[in-house]
Amino acid sequence: MEQGLFLSMLAFLWVAAITPGPNNMLLTTSGANFGFMRSLWLMVGIMLGMQSILLLVAFGVGGMILLYPALHLILKVLGSLYLLWLAWKIATAAYERLEASAPPPQPLRLYQGWLLQFLNPKAWLMALGSVASFSLAGSGYNHSVLLISFGIVLVNLISGVIWLGFGTAIGRLLRSRKAWVIFNVSMGVLTAACVLLIWH
Repeated sequence: MEQGLFLSMLAFLWVAAITPGPNNMLLTTSGANFGFMRSLWLMVGIMLGMQSILLLVAFGVGGMILLYPALHLILKVLGSLYLLWLAWKIATAAYERLEASAPPPQPLRLYQGWLLQFLNPKAWLMALGSVASFSLAGSGYNHSVLLISFGIVLVNLISGVIWLGFGTAIGRLLRSRKAWVIFNVSMGVLTAACVLLIWH
């Protein structure tokens, strides 16, 4: 893959990764509620899920989605329902002041971040767009998919750290029960609003 094409691919992936969406809303919320370090597994799960989607798109399943539009509709419906469920969980999360003797609440786990990608149309569109636009034909195909995979890891790592850091910084400012409730309800509403992006 030529350098110009690779840089164009990175620009495309960066815009897709850094803009608000389900992953970034969850990372911000997790960073605020649980801190940076305890939210890293969620970020790793999201990144692994993106790699899984890319491999599925690059080696066959993406073609099925293009061939059978009903599969895309099913994906959008399931993704919307999952996002609404996550939004409800975020918005109704109980405020808990951590005591030394109390076990801390648990952030979303790695497998939940991974699973979200299969129901996240933005992830599928990112993978479909990158493979359709930046993969090379013939003997260069596998090498170009490897470079796309590297690009997705790079942009997801950087944007994930940014959104997670943003959430962690917000979390340090939220000291009262009222502030936590307002933040969680706001993030729940924003997560639910991501459903509108799916159907746009």
